[in-house]
Amino acid sequence: MVHKPAVNLPAPAPALAEVPLPAVPKREPLSADEKTAAFAALRERVLACVKCPHLVSSRKNVVFGVGNIDAELMFVGEAPGADEDVQGEPFVGKAGELLTKIIAATGLTRAEVYIGNILKCRPDTPGQSAGNRKPRPEEMATCLPYLHEQIDLICPKVLVALGATAVEGLLGKTVGITRLRGHWQEYRGIPLMPTYHPAYLLRNQAMTEKRKVWEDMLAVMEKLGMPISEKQRNYFLKA
Repeated sequence: MVHKPAVNLPAPAPALAEVPLPAVPKREPLSADEKTAAFAALRERVLACVKCPHLVSSRKNVVFGVGNIDAELMFVGEAPGADEDVQGEPFVGKAGELLTKIIAATGLTRAEVYIGNILKCRPDTPGQSAGNRKPRPEEMATCLPYLHEQIDLICPKVLVALGATAVEGLLGKTVGITRLRGHWQEYRGIPLMPTYHPAYLLRNQAMTEKRKVWEDMLAVMEKLGMPISEKQRNYFLKA
């Protein structure tokens, strides 16, 4: 499979561009016990966070993240939805079920990767009985340091940004995901693949759209040096 080169994109929008990515911390590698302890301490801080009072007052659970803290592959989504808010785990609704299937198609399991979100609390939806809303820039800027710490501790070899909001949070770029997906980006030295959010595939179930996401995942697998079978290469191709 031919890799798509990185593309030059317009300058990021001011809202999140004003919050520069923190420098990669220079420190000695942590031992397994130290890493586990640091991750547990971070989790406790996140679960107790009250920096966004309007989100605190409406949330049921803080959705910290789930998976292997030694994962080579990390997925980053937008924010918890209603199901995630209830269960306290990211990607457990219909979009989460689809993400689990995508991960399984690569030969991995949810337990082998790490899954997190830009926002740890569900965005409040006053006046709405259902549905979600995009996180506001100030909410993202407040919560992003937690995600940066997660990534610093996990040190994945590859990041996958699920949807435009995840790309905006990680890279400060507000270019449409249609232009970005499939083109390698970089987050503080880590290769980052933007792709469609699973919710998009639930709304647009055309084989061509499924294939686009799968091509992105094939590129991720190749970047990680994972074996790829002919069956996997041919997923979602028309006969």
